[in-house]
This record gives sequence, C-alpha cells and structure tokens, in this order.
Amino acid sequence: MEKDFNEILERIRSLELSEDFDAVVAIANGGTLPAELIRQKLGIELFLLKINLRDSNHMPIHPQPVLLHPIDFEVINKRFLLVDDRIKTGRTIEFAKRLLLEKGASIVKTLAVNGNADYSLYNEACFRFPWIL
Repeated sequence: MEKDFNEILERIRSLELSEDFDAVVAIANGGTLPAELIRQKLGIELFLLKINLRDSNHMPIHPQPVLLHPIDFEVINKRFLLVDDRIKTGRTIEFAKRLLLEKGASIVKTLAVNGNADYSLYNEACFRFPWIL
C-alpha cells in the first residue's frame, strides 16, 4: 500500500504544533524530504543528522544506530523538531534525540510521517512512501 503524496502534503499543511522551534533536524536519509516540507511550512532552518541502523530493505545492519558524520550545526539552547519518515522500534529517533540533548539542545520534539512520535502524520501499519522510487 502507498499513500498519496497530496494527502501527505495536506496533513503537513494542517499540522498544528504546540511549540515554537528554532530548526528542523532530519534523520537522513528517510526524514530528509518530509523535514524539508515541514521546514517550508515553518520557515526555519533545516539540518541533517546522518544516522544508520537499517539497510534499504529495513533490516538492521548495526546492533545500535550509528552517527555517520559529526553534528556540524549549533545545538546549545536550541529548540529542535526532529523528523524521520518511519518510526518502527524508536531506536534511531531516540538515539538522535539523546545526541541533541547531550550536546545542549533545550527542547527536542519528534515528528514521524508514520509511527509513534510527539507529532505523527500517521500511526498505522507500514506503507510505502510516494517519494520512494
């Protein structure tokens, strides 16, 4: 099953956030496109965290998530909205959230296109994203 891209866009457009954020942080690669759409909605900066846990077939390739590149943006006292496409076990997004908080972020809230997060567009069985070729 695949969601319609316009349906996802409409959910982003109608998304109401109860906090203000300084920046959106995407968990690359999956969170990059949805994070950019959310960044456009909010009119704030976008940063990437390159983290790896699973291969392209969603099978774990590491025992724990791995940060592939150091954080290269200012974190101290910043409020971040951390975005990923899918939250399955929560290990990757929790790892990313912990990294940002340990580096001095004041607030880190999570957003998933699909999965259990502070903000979710969907929280249902896995489905194919329309931007996956």
